[in-house]
Amino acid sequence: MLPPWLGSLLALAAGAGLPLAFAPFDVSVLAIILPALLLVLLPERRPRRALGLGYLFGLGWFGLGVSWVHISIHEFGGTPLAAALLVAALLVAFLALFPALAAWLTVRLAPTAGWPRYLLAAPAAWVLAEWLRGWLFTGFPWLLAGYTQLDSPLAGFAPVLGVYGVGLLLLLTAGALAAGIRIRRNGLRVGLLFLVMTLWLGGALLQRQDWTRPTGAALEVSLIQGNIAQDRKWQEAWQRATLARYLGLSRQEWGDPERQVDLVIWPETAIPAFYHQIEDGFLRQLRRETRQAGSELLVGIPVLDREHWAYYNAVMRVGGEDSFYFKRHLVPFGEYLPLRDWLGTLLQVMPLPVADFSAGTADQTLLQVRGHPVGVSICYEVIFGAELIAALPEARLLVNVSNDAWFGDSLAPHQHLQMARMRALETGRELLRATNTGISAVIDHRGGLRARGPQFEVAVVRARVQPREGATPYVQRGDLPVLLLVAGMLLLGYAVRYRYKPEQ
Repeated sequence: MLPPWLGSLLALAAGAGLPLAFAPFDVSVLAIILPALLLVLLPERRPRRALGLGYLFGLGWFGLGVSWVHISIHEFGGTPLAAALLVAALLVAFLALFPALAAWLTVRLAPTAGWPRYLLAAPAAWVLAEWLRGWLFTGFPWLLAGYTQLDSPLAGFAPVLGVYGVGLLLLLTAGALAAGIRIRRNGLRVGLLFLVMTLWLGGALLQRQDWTRPTGAALEVSLIQGNIAQDRKWQEAWQRATLARYLGLSRQEWGDPERQVDLVIWPETAIPAFYHQIEDGFLRQLRRETRQAGSELLVGIPVLDREHWAYYNAVMRVGGEDSFYFKRHLVPFGEYLPLRDWLGTLLQVMPLPVADFSAGTADQTLLQVRGHPVGVSICYEVIFGAELIAALPEARLLVNVSNDAWFGDSLAPHQHLQMARMRALETGRELLRATNTGISAVIDHRGGLRARGPQFEVAVVRARVQPREGATPYVQRGDLPVLLLVAGMLLLGYAVRYRYKPEQ
């Protein structure tokens, strides 16, 4: 029996080690070992103690995993360092509530250390907490456990059950490990080993399945990474140089005699001016050159609706009649102020930069590229799998534009790319990701990186991509099967909690 202080220290350390399971470190086995350690530490019949251990685990996990938050607020938002660190600490303190909830619910439903706790209550409670974190207060589904398994056999379940389903099977594996440590019955250990082998072998077999199929000719694409410093991006003096850089890089692609480029993509807000401000000048020239090259262009640009005085973070298609995608899922406190009527006064005393974008509607017509419908997402939107599948199965390609310069040289751009890879795998679509400072990449329909650019350099990422049609099971049913499975596991765990007789 460990002294309480040592158990608390181990829980904190286990959580602090969990970010190593995510990009860019990718030590995926830690996503099994460290949650299993937390489960081993959970006491019997003491939910409040479990709550504290889960909270310490969460403080370590998010304290290191989202440590980059203060960079956006301080370095690029102009907030004093002390205030930025305070806001980041408050976010970590909030996020830690979710693993605390999972630990509390595990012990509440399964008071004794037996198989109902480790194989039913714990995996289901963990995924329930992750799902709640993914939508509560608009959601922050960052560092979901399933992302760590993109390159493991469990990735085979992603097109079927999505990232939450992969996380459920991962935590079932961690629960089996914890049960093997805590329950000293050889027969049970053999059964646990068989269960884990079956899950992982099933995932490996599913990886051989192609859920979607090619359609039409492959497209030659070029992703333009302008590498415009965030502190210069919106300065009027840099506007002309920014536009010249993007246009010059695009002209090189269009002028390549050995390659006919079908699609060029510029990143989020690559054009640092409203659409109406440059419609008759720069955009007219851009349309002309795009048509002359026989190409099409997707470009990030802010759009102001002067009739309703609302402005949008948008992606515009250039190459025919202008058409737009308006960002739907905005970043709270970054792109808009939630509960404006209540928080407006508070904002005046908090040194936080808050934009005031409007959200696009859910029923927008998909942009077309070479006759193919394209599912577009902007920055933060790519982390919401259930929202991204709204464009499917109609969309034949996925495009994500972003400006990860906000994160500086931190873990965030790598974590962001990892989540984009999961979206490609879940949907069975190739995903093109153009960013300002990196990491720009082309991701195949299995979530693999086909091409990627360097960070913090001017670069062009080139690839031939294949439009695809069809629907994965996840596209068809979303997160509903996993949520039903979680609910069933929690109910079953509750039903058997007093019928299970632990070995004395």
